[in-house]
Amino acid sequence: MSEARAFWVAAPGRGEIRAQRLRPPEPGELLIRALASGISRGTETLVFRGEVPQSEWQRMRCPFQEGEFPGPVKYGYAVAGIVENGPAEWRDRRVFCLHPHQDRFIVPHDAIVPIPDEVPERRATLAANMETAVNGLWDATPGPGDRIAVIGAGVVGTLVAALAARLPGAEVELIDIDPSRAALATAFGCSFAAPQRARGDADLVVHASGNPDGLATALAVAGFEATVVEMSWYGTRIAPLALGGAFHSRRLIVRSSQVGAVPAGRRGRWSPRRRLVLALSLLRDPLFDLLLSDEVDFVALPERMPGLALSSEGALCHTVRYS
Repeated sequence: MSEARAFWVAAPGRGEIRAQRLRPPEPGELLIRALASGISRGTETLVFRGEVPQSEWQRMRCPFQEGEFPGPVKYGYAVAGIVENGPAEWRDRRVFCLHPHQDRFIVPHDAIVPIPDEVPERRATLAANMETAVNGLWDATPGPGDRIAVIGAGVVGTLVAALAARLPGAEVELIDIDPSRAALATAFGCSFAAPQRARGDADLVVHASGNPDGLATALAVAGFEATVVEMSWYGTRIAPLALGGAFHSRRLIVRSSQVGAVPAGRRGRWSPRRRLVLALSLLRDPLFDLLLSDEVDFVALPERMPGLALSSEGALCHTVRYS
């Protein structure tokens, strides 16, 4: 038996590092040593604040979660690590796993995906967000030449915009209240606008700001019979939606997107594992390092997490460093 350390939400707004015993891996299992993990700016901070509604306690469980909402609960889903023990073909390989923040852990071999050689560990922690962005675009079904508005230049919104900008002839506008995000938009081949200056008549709008005001902007910039894809999740908060005015006469479509299920049109061919492999392969592009902001030592996470959960000003993807 050996010991591991994991980050737990002890109670809403309070985290702690807890030690736990690790049994030896059984056949078909791997012992992983974490190198880096990513902190989700959306769901994970809602979990930390205790804002997962009771109706979603089962649906919002993450792989290898321990405990129950609102706490104590061990939660997270973006770890890049290295295989310390297991089948010979996996030893010393870098892998990604949907696992809470923990310095060493044991998982079945089918729970990990190899990290491509060209992808550094910190960038690999974006894989879960990239998977969400891919799923969102599948739900949105954009086409070549589309005029696409993406609202919210956080990690997921920027990933959606960056992927959409690679469509032939697509005109992608990234919309955010923070003017400093203009440089980010330019780097990924998109134009940028503040909400009050956003271009209208969009063929497709993707909302990923996490703010109800952003959803109002999404409805305002959508063109006739356009689709608005809602990727934000509000937890226990209410998101008021103005469905009067010209909403019906413009025949707008509002569609939800959530990474927990592959869209129906692809579900027969695409497993979540195949989708995750795709997400990691897309991260070969070093431009995505622009989405990595600050780094925090694992042992300091309980002190840093309250600030990260309360204010996202200027922040993109914070990563956790394991020594």
